[in-house]
Amino acid sequence: MARSLRVQFPGATYHITCRGNERKPIFIDDDDRRQFLTLLKTSAETYQVVLYAYVLMTNHFHLLVQTRQANLAEFMRHFNICYTGWFNSRHGRCGHLYQGRYKAFLVEADAYLLEVSRYLHLNPVRVEKLRSASFRLRYRYALTYRWSSLPGYLDENRAVEAIYYRLILAMSNDRQGYRDYILDGLQQGLRNPFEDVKRGLILGSEDFVSRLKQDKNVVGSRREQPSYRQLTESNVAAETILSLVAEVLGIESERIRSRQGNGIARGIASELLYRYGGLKQGEIGQLLGGIDYSSVSRLRSRLKQRIGRDSDARQCYETIEEKLCDPKSNVKI
Repeated sequence: MARSLRVQFPGATYHITCRGNERKPIFIDDDDRRQFLTLLKTSAETYQVVLYAYVLMTNHFHLLVQTRQANLAEFMRHFNICYTGWFNSRHGRCGHLYQGRYKAFLVEADAYLLEVSRYLHLNPVRVEKLRSASFRLRYRYALTYRWSSLPGYLDENRAVEAIYYRLILAMSNDRQGYRDYILDGLQQGLRNPFEDVKRGLILGSEDFVSRLKQDKNVVGSRREQPSYRQLTESNVAAETILSLVAEVLGIESERIRSRQGNGIARGIASELLYRYGGLKQGEIGQLLGGIDYSSVSRLRSRLKQRIGRDSDARQCYETIEEKLCDPKSNVKI
């Protein structure tokens, strides 16, 4: 599947999420959650990572962090290995706990940190059973949800040492301001800030992207060339992506554009157009037979599920991605 972000520089802010293998639970009980948070705090201290926010769900977690050094990959590798080892030992299992590598988005803090923190903190109330509940009921649920950093943002007595509250609270004008901001999101409806992602990995303005291109402190290893190329190069032309998908799968490109076309091909095309073509889901839908953005989202979701269980589909996706990201491939941009 598409590589997680590995573009790193001192002071970078990231939203990180990681899901259980085959969507299975990564927390069986509260002891697991407590140990997860203990290891998270220890790893953050070891790697000088600032923790802004977290939410633990049954089969995935979200983090909002800043790396004082250019060491996101080292921090996450250490933390995930430590928790996986502890979880496997405690529950008598072996093997992978997570579904592939973690996913991360680079966040322009000045423009998006506050909004992303709200979106992350309200993740627990976006579950099916609460979607039709009143905003007051959802607020009470979010406030009493034990495995989130939100309570500490709303009540000083519930603040914990591991979380750095000051910056986000300053952006929202103290705890009362943040409480009002959370309530407004519940009452008026939440926008998904990640619809603004650029280059498939950056949540920020075009000016922010331009500054990153010029910043000599930004690093990306050869091993992580796809992510680095997304930052430093222009978007790949949509027609190039569609033609490459058709070529590798040995089908006509019209089978990708048609609503009744090849499902795996349309899923791969959707994901690559989003990540490497710089298109929003509504724009992708127009290329794929005039479907709406939610249909594109479902295509991408089904693709991720299939890649998680089907090695042939995963190999196919990775082959196409490598061709897109190979500097010698003469892919048009």
